[in-house]
Amino acid sequence: MSKLTTRTLMVAAMVFGVSGVAVADTDGKHCTLGALDGLYVFSVTGYTIVAGAPPQPKAITEFIRFNGDGTLTSPAATRSLNGVVAQFVPGGTGIYTVANPDSTDIACSGTLTFTGGPSFDLFFVPEGDDVWMIQTNPNNVLQGKVTKVSH
Repeated sequence: MSKLTTRTLMVAAMVFGVSGVAVADTDGKHCTLGALDGLYVFSVTGYTIVAGAPPQPKAITEFIRFNGDGTLTSPAATRSLNGVVAQFVPGGTGIYTVANPDSTDIACSGTLTFTGGPSFDLFFVPEGDDVWMIQTNPNNVLQGKVTKVSH
């Protein structure tokens, strides 16, 4: 066997071996609605832009329960808007989507909309333990992380 053929076979073996490892890393999980399932804590900071006034600082900490089916609830939330703090009663609801469901990508994206409230773009890995969110409503600069705390 020539040196070129041997090298080609070695490179091919390494490529196929590495791609098998990459697929195994997702543990069979995909970019699906079910990738987000359980109780998460949402922590974000940013600003609300008001015409003719300085930006108003905003911070939110909230529990979000993703139900694994495209629906969610909010058991508790606290928001500070320009220094005015408000707690919200349990029962908030919303929906979320996942782009390219059933894809085997290692990075997922989607959207989240609270009923009667703000909307966000979502970015996460199929394991769904951490989700990064950015608000998509006009006149808002708000981004943060959602971290899974239980199933």
